[in-house]
Amino acid sequence: MSTRVSRRRALQAAATLPALAGCTATAPPAPVRDFLKELGVRPVINASGAYTMFTASLMRPEAVAAIQAMSTRFVRLDELHDAIGQRIASLLGAPAAMVPSGAAAGLLCGTAGVLTGKDPEKILRLPDLTGMKTEVVVQKSHRFPYDHLVRATGVKLVEVETREEVEKAIGPKTAMLLFLNKSDPLGQVRMEEFVQIGRKHGLPTFNDAAADVPPIENLLKPIRMGFDLVCVSGGKGIRGPQSAGILVGRPDLIAAARLNTSPHSDTIGRSCKVNKEEMVAMLVALESFLREDHHALYRKWEQWVETIQTPVAKVRGVKTALYVPEIANAVPHLRVSWDTSIQLTPAEAQQKLRDGEPSIELVPRPQFEGLEIASWMLQEGEAEIVGRRVAEVLGV
Repeated sequence: MSTRVSRRRALQAAATLPALAGCTATAPPAPVRDFLKELGVRPVINASGAYTMFTASLMRPEAVAAIQAMSTRFVRLDELHDAIGQRIASLLGAPAAMVPSGAAAGLLCGTAGVLTGKDPEKILRLPDLTGMKTEVVVQKSHRFPYDHLVRATGVKLVEVETREEVEKAIGPKTAMLLFLNKSDPLGQVRMEEFVQIGRKHGLPTFNDAAADVPPIENLLKPIRMGFDLVCVSGGKGIRGPQSAGILVGRPDLIAAARLNTSPHSDTIGRSCKVNKEEMVAMLVALESFLREDHHALYRKWEQWVETIQTPVAKVRGVKTALYVPEIANAVPHLRVSWDTSIQLTPAEAQQKLRDGEPSIELVPRPQFEGLEIASWMLQEGEAEIVGRRVAEVLGV
């Protein structure tokens, strides 16, 4: 037999070895890394709600899967931006939409779009407002920490209280009217009237509804009422990526907002980058959110409040009450207060829960003298742990 034939047969035999090996042995799966343990970072039970400081919500599995699927593909980012915006607008019944890197980025890019339109010279100039309008009118009761993103464009916020003051404040320098959705009950000029004033004067109205979903009506209502721009967080109740959000509104303003952010380099919103994975995951999360049985979810959250309440209410000197905020974070909470027989301040109680095992975070800075516990970011089995730990802390 020739050397050539022998070599060929040897190679043919060798080619079967991997297949045969696969039939007789399987490589062990790679161990799942515990990154928090590696880094020395303690996980927490999130009984606070969808606060950014506690990493808000957990992404839906289908959103995580979308990130994985998109991580292996290249795409023209503007083309993807267009397609996702069109799909989101269709889902929400809005004229146009985009995915910013969160609701705060929506405020920055949306305001920039109002100021510059599609004028490339103005886009390059921000926050220098030479040749642009310089004022945004807002009700005093609607001031909030994130209006810093509006001010970052260079505008001055003009505070008003009554309708008469709103009308009087509007002038040649006025760029738009700003509204904070959760403060609607606090202001003298309510939502519908605010939109009417904007239309009367030909000025855009911008509604920040960042933390107000669920229920979905809190987002749909201002859209249907006619606000020119509405933003919402993507990483709270919708359970999309924490670094994504939704901005909907007039097509011309959405197009201008897009020009004021990534992938356009020399823009005020260039740092508000959203990658392709987050865009698609945001869309997928919204689709899933709109299909959910929200009544069933609400009942589960109520049951978890009752589970927490049962052991806590047994502690002598303690009072408990179900609480649902009117608009923002409008989901079941438990409020816990106690008399002077318990020598513990709310801050001390929260610190004990934070320092214990497992570490538990409650609603930061509650609006009353006690503890406030949110149920909607808890996982299965955690309500029992929270109830037991709170009872232990207050029972000492």
